[in-house]
This record gives sequence, structure tokens and C-alpha cells, in this order.
Amino acid sequence: MKISKRIEKMNFSSIRKLTPLADEARRKGIKIYPLNIGQPDIVTPDTFFQGVNNYKEKIVKYSNSEGITELRETFSKNFRKWNMDILPDEILITAGGSEAVIFTILSICDPGDEVIVPEPYYSNYDSFVKMADSSIVPVHTSIEDGFHLPSKEEIVSKITSKTKAILFSNPSNPTGTVYTEAEIKMLGEIAEEYDLYIISDEVYREFTFENTSFISPIKFENLRKRTIIIDSISKHYSACGARIGLVATKNEDLKMQMLKLCQARLCASTIEQYAASNLINTLESYIEKVKAIYKSRRDVMYEGLCNIEGVTCFKPEGSFYIFVKLPIDDGEKFSRWLLTDFNHDGETVMVAPGKGFYQSEGRGINEIRLSYCIDEKEIKRAIEILNIAIKEYNKLNVKY
Repeated sequence: MKISKRIEKMNFSSIRKLTPLADEARRKGIKIYPLNIGQPDIVTPDTFFQGVNNYKEKIVKYSNSEGITELRETFSKNFRKWNMDILPDEILITAGGSEAVIFTILSICDPGDEVIVPEPYYSNYDSFVKMADSSIVPVHTSIEDGFHLPSKEEIVSKITSKTKAILFSNPSNPTGTVYTEAEIKMLGEIAEEYDLYIISDEVYREFTFENTSFISPIKFENLRKRTIIIDSISKHYSACGARIGLVATKNEDLKMQMLKLCQARLCASTIEQYAASNLINTLESYIEKVKAIYKSRRDVMYEGLCNIEGVTCFKPEGSFYIFVKLPIDDGEKFSRWLLTDFNHDGETVMVAPGKGFYQSEGRGINEIRLSYCIDEKEIKRAIEILNIAIKEYNKLNVKY
């Protein structure tokens, strides 16, 4: 029996593919510090569960394919907090931010089309684009420059007749970079000159540190019709499992075409939509407290990494990730070894290999992504173990 070429071209998640090795290590009694995945340990606000309890229907019915009115109004109000004028009718509710990206790519790309993405990028972007038989064209950024964008000329050099959009996450997963207003304006100029969409993945919008400001391209009048916003409650409200996201656009024709995909999958989860619609009643102090927690954790992780000989990293400006270059030969091999052959006093760490966040050959070989979604005490211990592991790994000259 044959399998489609489309699915064969897709990759396994670089973030999740080591899970079987971690499961086996746990069965052996080894404690694992999970630095590999952006699963917040922050308690979901009570308003979400109050929303669940407020659902009094006796039948869990289909909801509207575009999402319930209450939830779209909630998201619209939240956008206004950021001075983003997005109306409820310009929003489609999706099963998480992932489905929002998938629906967007399927709506704007034909087979063979291309999407420009700064790398390293969220690894699942590659799978989403391949679902549409399209491809990512990477624009390289470097750790030495804090993963900020290269020149306009370098980005333009990647554009072909098949280019349809520029896709990026801001603040960035996996690097923690927050693009400046000048960078967003530059991408806008390129999009206008070459008639491209801008796909702005803003699921970490709430988490920027120090005096860093978040800028959405939809704020600029000349970009409003070509900007597509991706958002989700997963990270803002520590509700990853609820799978409630959205795609927003002021391009009415595009929105109506995407509605076909919403209708084809019928609707997002009804009860979770009602629960999420009550999140607007969450006190602002919740977000501020969570933001302060992540900032403190970032500082602890960054300081610890800077004390490891040979490590290169920059202090993230947002999100809850840090991308690190290690003094090792191969991050993929090292990540596996941590779970299969190493432990220190019955403990080890789980990381995401950096190579999986790149498309360009040879990039990310000795890099890893770490998340600071565990408490500060555990972060300190995890970095101590990582330091020990690097030394032992290099001493053994591990080969697979």
C-alpha cells in the first residue's frame, strides 16, 4: 500500500520526536528536566473554568464555523488593548494557532508556491507549508545579531515569481527575538513592493521584557489589507490543551475564502469556545504576574548559560525560549545521548535540537532551543546538569 509523497516529505516534530526516549528514561527512574517544549507550568486563570461552568446547555451542539460571537468579541476587545482595531467579523476561530496557520497557507498558496520565513523558525511551519505542497524559503539570521533580520536586499533576493507571503513569529519561537518597528516597516515595504501577504504569528505578544515594544504590522494603514494575524490562548493564558486560536484579517475576500476551510471542519470545540470567551474577565494583574515570572526565569537561565564555558547565547527580548550554541559537535546527537546514556545522580535534561528549526543545510548543527517553563530552582539545577553533560559528552567523544 502506497503512502502519499506529500506526507513522506513532512518531517517529524523536532520538539516532540525524542519523547519515546524520554519515556524510556523515566521508566528507568531517571528524573528529566523538560526544557524542550513550551508547555507553561503557570496555572490557567479561574475565568476559563468559570466559563466552562457557565455552559448550561443539555446538548453540546455544533457552533458556527467562524466561531461563536462571544469569543470573537472577546478577542476583538483584547486586540483593542494593543491598539489593534480588529472587529469580531474580521476574526475566524480555529483549533489552536496551528490550524490558523494551516488555513492561511492553504488559502494563499498553490502547489509549488513559496513562503519566506526567517530562520531559525517554529519547526512546524515547515509541515504546515508542505501540507499545501508549497515550500519555505529561509532567510538566515544569526545568534551574533540576536536573530534580528538581515538587510532588505538580502530578503528581497529570496523573492521569486512563486513567493506568496512572509511568515514570522513575533516575539519569536524559537529565539525570543522581538522585531523592532524598523524591521516590521521594512517587511511591510517588501510586501507592498512585491504584492505579498504578511503572516504575523503573535501568540507570544503578551511576553516582552524590559523596554522592548511589540509592534504588529496591522497597525500600519498601508499593511492592513495584506496582514494576516495568528493568535491563540495557549500561551497568553496557559491553556495549550484547550486548542483555541484565531486567524484575523481585514481582507474580506480572503476571510470568506478561509471560511470554506472552517466550514469543512465544521467548528472548533464548542465548550472550550465558551470557556475562552470568559477570559476577557481575567484581571490584567494575571498577565503582569506571569510576565514577571517568565522574565525572572529568563534571567536565571541566561545567567546560568553564560557561566558555561564555550556557550554562545543572547538574552531573549520576549516569549519564553532561548536559542543556544553549545561547544559540541552535534546537537541532535547530544540531545539523544542526554536521554539514552547520560544521567547525573539520576537526573538529566531534555532539550530541542537546533537543526530542526532550520531548513538551510548545515545550520543549527551545534545549537539547541531551551524553554524556561519550569520554576527557577529547577532551571538552576537543569543548567548545572547541562554543564556537567557537555563536559562528559566531549570527554567521551560520543558517536552514534
